[in-house]
Amino acid sequence: MLSSGIYNYIDVMNKAADAAWLQETAISHNIANGDTPGYKRQDVDFEGVFQRELGKMKYVSLDEKISNIHMDHLEAPLYTDAEDFSYRLDKNNVDPEQEYAELASTRIKYNALIDSMTTEFRKIKSVIK
Repeated sequence: MLSSGIYNYIDVMNKAADAAWLQETAISHNIANGDTPGYKRQDVDFEGVFQRELGKMKYVSLDEKISNIHMDHLEAPLYTDAEDFSYRLDKNNVDPEQEYAELASTRIKYNALIDSMTTEFRKIKSVIK
């Protein structure tokens, strides 16, 4: 079977959108547990995973890098942020202002990814017609 690579960018954007959705869920949990003693905030680092994966392939074009990425390597893990750090007496490390700013940023990122995927599908559709 021939592989055209037509969906490579869409696949990467889809993984990024999944990670943004997971991050939005984690941020919502952080906000909900803002008053829970001992709660440690959760986060997702898709950008770090993506940069590490792209960094393994030096001196090649972005198209080549994207076509050589293994999609199963782009799973963004949920992790506990600064487990030993807390500026509050109840050992909770959630800063509500930071969480709301991160939530807004993540929603903008998610919407931009969805718009970009829609545009890519429109381009493919126009070529097929």
